[in-house]
Amino acid sequence: MTTRFTAYFTAFTLAAALTPALAKASPDDDKKFLAMAAQSDQNEIALSQLAAQKATNPAVKAFADKMLKEHTEMTDSMKPFAEEWSLTPPSGPDTDHQEELKKLDGLSGNDFDKQYIDDMVSDHTKALRAFTTEAKDTKDAKFRDAVIKGKTAVAAHKNMAYDLKKKL
Repeated sequence: MTTRFTAYFTAFTLAAALTPALAKASPDDDKKFLAMAAQSDQNEIALSQLAAQKATNPAVKAFADKMLKEHTEMTDSMKPFAEEWSLTPPSGPDTDHQEELKKLDGLSGNDFDKQYIDDMVSDHTKALRAFTTEAKDTKDAKFRDAVIKGKTAVAAHKNMAYDLKKKL
């Protein structure tokens, strides 16, 4: 317990010391974030397409349908920035999520539903951290507005997934 506390304290102290140096995002940081967010959308869309087909719990199936709709909308809302910044959006899930798709495809019933929702909690927790940081750090006002809108959606998705996880 003491070792864990010491590790957390050390990590927190190091992060706090580095924060002033990383206070504002550069245009390249905005591009990196946008690339990450676009990939995240593709990952969620792919996992949710499978869940829309395989989920047995009606609430999980409804969640998957909502993820498909809203992550597609988020992708569309970020397209103008990708075009302006000459970024080519991803066309499918990354390698880690391709592996997760294979794993999920081998599951069925409640096992599938639980794993999909676990993945959604994990993915949306990571994405929310990234959106929160980007919303604070970007210098581009129009992009910040889009990021804040995305952050609101990702936070809602995380909360919905977490609530579903408690019920499964």
